[in-house]
Amino acid sequence: MSAAPAATGSYDAAATTWGGVTGELARLEAQAALSFEEELRIMRDLGLTREGPLLELGAGSGAVTRRLRAAEPGLPVIALDVDASLLRNAGGCGAPLVTADGARLPLRTGSVGGVLLRYVLQHVGDPAPMLAEALRVLRPGGRIVVVEVDSMLWGLADPMYPELASVHATMAQAQRGAGGDRQIGRKLTRLLRGGGFADVVLRPFATTNDTHPTAAFAPHLGPERLAPLVASGALPMAGLALAADRWRRFLADPDAWVMLLGFVVAGTAPYGPAQHSSEGSTS
Repeated sequence: MSAAPAATGSYDAAATTWGGVTGELARLEAQAALSFEEELRIMRDLGLTREGPLLELGAGSGAVTRRLRAAEPGLPVIALDVDASLLRNAGGCGAPLVTADGARLPLRTGSVGGVLLRYVLQHVGDPAPMLAEALRVLRPGGRIVVVEVDSMLWGLADPMYPELASVHATMAQAQRGAGGDRQIGRKLTRLLRGGGFADVVLRPFATTNDTHPTAAFAPHLGPERLAPLVASGALPMAGLALAADRWRRFLADPDAWVMLLGFVVAGTAPYGPAQHSSEGSTS
C-alpha cells in the first residue's frame, strides 16, 4: 500500500483543485506559464541566478524547475519538496530531487548560493523556521527570493462581479483555517528582516491579458479551485455555480481586462564580523 501524499500547512495537492492531483498538476503548469517570465526578470535583476546552486524550496511538480533550467542552463538547481508523490512528477527537470521538510533541510550550512520560495510561505503556519533554515544553508552574500500574493491586493478585473466577494472570502478563510495566510504579501519584508536577512527589497509585478489569453488566467480566476470547498461543505453548490457562470461571462466578453499583481521580495545572507564580500575587498 502506497503512502498518501504529504500535506503541509494549508497546501494539499490532492485537494487544491478540481480533478485531484491530476488537476493540480495542470494548474501548476498553467500558473508557471502565465507569470514565470515576469518573475524571472526580477529574479535576475535581484541576483538570484548569479551563483549556484539554487535551492528551489517547495518545487512541487517541477513546473518552475524546468523553466529555470531552460532559462539558466549553467545554473545548478536543487528541487526540494516535502511531498514525495508530487515531486516525482518533476523527474527529468534537470535537477536533483530532494524530499524533505523545508524547516529541516538536509543540506550543509553555507552550501547554496540562492534560495527560491515561490508561493510557499502562504501555506506555512509559521514561516520563521523555514526562513531560518534558508538563511543557514545560504553562503554569506547569497540571495533569497520569495514570490507571493496578497488577497487584498490581488489585482484588477473589468468587469468586476461584486457578488463573488463572499465566494473568494470563503477560499481565503478556508486557507486561513488550515494554517495558511493569503495576505502574506504585505508581511514579507518584515519576515525577511526579522529572520536576519539584509538588503531586503520588494518588487511588484503584474500580468495582464494584454499579453496573455484571458483563458490563461483560469488557475487564478476560474472556478476549479472552489470545487474542494464544496466537497468540504465550506461553500454551497450555488456559490460554485455563480463563480462558474461569471467566469464564462468574463471569457466571453471581448472587452474584459484583468491584471494580477504579485510580489517578489529578496534578501541577502549577511556576512559575519570576520567576513566581507569580494566586491568590497581590496588587494
